[in-house]
Amino acid sequence: MSLKRKIALTLSISFSLLFGIVLIIIYVSFNDFRKEEFRERFVRRLDFTTNFISKSKNFEMEAPIFFNENSDNILLNETILIFNSKKELIYSTIKDRKVTWDRNLLKEVDQKKSIHIEKTFPEVYAALRNINGENYYILTSAFDTNGQSKLDYLKYLLITAYITSTLLIGFFSYYFMGRFLRPLEDLNKEISEVTAHKLTTQVPVEHSNDEISILARSFNTMIVRLNDVFQSQKDFTASASHEIRTPITRMAFQLENLIKLEQHSPETLSALKQMQKDVYQLSDLTNSLLLLTKFDKENIQSIYEEVRIDEVIFESFEQVQKSYPNLKMDFLIAENESENAFLTIEGVKSLLDIVFINLLKNAAVYSDDGDAKVLITEDDRNLIVEVASVGSAISEEEQSRLFDAFMRGNNAQHIAGSGLGLRIVKRILEYHGAEIQYSSPEQNINKFSVVFNK
Repeated sequence: MSLKRKIALTLSISFSLLFGIVLIIIYVSFNDFRKEEFRERFVRRLDFTTNFISKSKNFEMEAPIFFNENSDNILLNETILIFNSKKELIYSTIKDRKVTWDRNLLKEVDQKKSIHIEKTFPEVYAALRNINGENYYILTSAFDTNGQSKLDYLKYLLITAYITSTLLIGFFSYYFMGRFLRPLEDLNKEISEVTAHKLTTQVPVEHSNDEISILARSFNTMIVRLNDVFQSQKDFTASASHEIRTPITRMAFQLENLIKLEQHSPETLSALKQMQKDVYQLSDLTNSLLLLTKFDKENIQSIYEEVRIDEVIFESFEQVQKSYPNLKMDFLIAENESENAFLTIEGVKSLLDIVFINLLKNAAVYSDDGDAKVLITEDDRNLIVEVASVGSAISEEEQSRLFDAFMRGNNAQHIAGSGLGLRIVKRILEYHGAEIQYSSPEQNINKFSVVFNK
């Protein structure tokens, strides 16, 4: 998940939780306010009824008219029961059904003087009043329809406001985070375009002291230092390779002349030939390093050319055969019906030469019979070159590290080498978007498969 989405999501969740808590507090507070207001209406209604009883001359005759004319619309489904001091019902507003009441409630009123029961439906408020020297028990029950309606309306209003606000804050968080972090995305784009061959490129820096500008300036400083290090390394590698190549060439020429002389003993001649092989190997390694310093994945495509892979293999074979004259190559091109089978790929010929020189040299050095079998298979998507030889297979444990630098298997303990050949091969093939795989399809068979994407 991108940083922009993370920040927007975090802000949205934080706001939703905080806003939700605030809305819950508002809802609970309003409900408490409604209950308290409804209770106050009960008290006012009781006082109103008490005042009427105290002033009434003929209570039983005047009560129906009074309560009918002064019914409280706020207290919906209001019922009033009035009892005398003997707890006998003397008046009720209920006319169309049998009147019932809880006698225990009247006993409780004797103790507490007034009771408000909120958890029943409808709510009940009962009180004991002394009017004109007599005790009256007044029971009022009602349902706060108006208050409950307002509470329900508030609930739906708060839910709608919560959902709408959450969606809006999510949208605006993502939008504004996108605007705030756009300089960081631009910086990331500029950084991603910096390569080992473009270390002189400086990312643009705005004239401000925000974190992004500070980061950009720090990155430019780092780029300058890295460029100095990379340039020093490249200069050293190129200079060293160039300087070493001259004495190596001279040594190879002198060894060739010494070998041609006839007065050497068999032991001396064998040593000279081994020295010649080591010099040729060192020469190939030096040339490989010199070429690799000139290229990387970004700039190599600019010098791609169309290369026939069969020609590269034959030229590589001729080069290897100079050092290993006993090497033989069994070359085969698999039949195919593809219309695009031209044995050509896009690449750098000098680097591809190094690939197949190393693979054929491995076949010459590590095979039992000095025979390399090369098979080219091509279809509409891939061109595959297989180089197989007979010899001791590499163990499964060593196969995972086969293309690491300085990796040499158990079958190479008594054979001279640097352990860099396959590492260089893999790196060159990565530059070409190709892959190399090792397998041992049969006992004592070593096979390298190079897969080029067309």
